[in-house]
Amino acid sequence: MTTTTISTSQLTDLAAGVRTAIDQHADWHDTAQLVAEQLRRHLPTPDVLTAEQRLGSADRYQSHTLHVEPDGSFSIIALVWRPGQLTRIHDHVTWCVFGVIQGLEHEDLYDADLRLVGQSDNHVGDVSGFAPPGDIHRVNNTSDTTAISIHIYGTDVTRIGSSARRYYN
Repeated sequence: MTTTTISTSQLTDLAAGVRTAIDQHADWHDTAQLVAEQLRRHLPTPDVLTAEQRLGSADRYQSHTLHVEPDGSFSIIALVWRPGQLTRIHDHVTWCVFGVIQGLEHEDLYDADLRLVGQSDNHVGDVSGFAPPGDIHRVNNTSDTTAISIHIYGTDVTRIGSSARRYYN
C-alpha cells in the first residue's frame, strides 16, 4: 500500500465528516450508513490523487492511503483499478464505505455459503456502506477505462496491513 499525504480541502472536509459520524457511537451497521452519508456529501474528485497515481499499475489494483485518523479509528484509502483488475472474494475486519470517483466498479455480493446473492455496477457518485457480518464481496473493474474509488474503513488499515478479515476460494 502506498502512503500519500495530500492535504486538500476535499480530504479535510471528508475526514471531519467521518469524525462526526463516528462520534455518534452507533453500532457498526449504522456507523457505515452515517459514514456513507458523509462520503456522499464530501466525495472527492479524482484529482485527490496525483496524475501518476491515477494511472494505476499493470500488475494489480493499487491502493493509496489518503488519511489515517491519529487515534486509528478510521482510514481513507483510494483504490485505482485498471480494466479487468479485481479483488479476491473477501470480508472485512470492520465496517467499510466506498464511493466511485472515476469509471465503473462491479461488485458481486455473497452469502456465508458463498452463493452469489447480488450484483451491482457502481458508477461515479455511487456510495455504499456495509459491516460484518454479511459483507462478503468481490469488486472488479469490468469497463475498458481505469476506475478509482475511495474506501473508508473503521480502523487504521496501514497498521493491520489490510481491510480484509479473510479471503475465500
